[in-house]
Amino acid sequence: MSSPDTAWIDTDRLSGVGLRADLDGAVLTVTLDRPQRRNSQTPGQWYALGDLGASLPDEVRVVVVRGEGATFSAGIDTRLLGPDGVPGEDSVHDLMRGDDQHVLGTIDAYQRGFTWLGDPRFVSVAQVRGHAIGAGFQLALACDLRVVADDTLFCMKEPALGLVPDLAGTKPLVELVGYSRALEICATARFVGAEEARHLGLATAVVPGDDLEATTADLVEALLSSDAGAVRETKALLQSAGSLGLEDQRLRERQAQLRRFRALTARA
Repeated sequence: MSSPDTAWIDTDRLSGVGLRADLDGAVLTVTLDRPQRRNSQTPGQWYALGDLGASLPDEVRVVVVRGEGATFSAGIDTRLLGPDGVPGEDSVHDLMRGDDQHVLGTIDAYQRGFTWLGDPRFVSVAQVRGHAIGAGFQLALACDLRVVADDTLFCMKEPALGLVPDLAGTKPLVELVGYSRALEICATARFVGAEEARHLGLATAVVPGDDLEATTADLVEALLSSDAGAVRETKALLQSAGSLGLEDQRLRERQAQLRRFRALTARA
């Protein structure tokens, strides 16, 4: 079997902003690789993630997002909030020198580093251990599924810093836990442990830390065992189910099933 084409992965760029991307067959593993900073995140990472998602070939069926070391992600690199910032990175002080449209456009570009993980072409899995704070929590929420080590602590820290969650995390949080609980989690900026995350539906599975890699691998294998086209169509249907009325959703189901029957007939 020939090795998969990885020319679309800009390894040098990813490495320069503290990221890795490894392709194994139909599975892409994206690693936050700044363990010395507890995998804190920067705009450079968000730009690179958005571009990685835009270049993803159809052959990729599962994307796993993980953090190197003992922490998934401690959130935004807080140096970005100070006057000195981080060399080579956008800073809040620099950003605020622009007009409103520039600021809004910049944040939109940041958000694209998260929203690509909802693409129906593949299933995204967050493999979480340790802290997932702020931007780290939102990155985990951007994924379809979350396999969580029993030492995991989620926290939406932004309101405690005078900010709001703005990396596309509010919608999936409400969809997973409901408005009231989402508001309580955000407004108090408290920690949500692994067992509570399982109870609330934030965690797809909670396992001992030593079992995290194997459990994720088992889930990925199960996802790959189903028909790729059927999984893509089903993900798209589930994404639209909450916003469409019954008649519109039924129509989408019929249209998706027609495409599947056509594909199976052509294959036969």
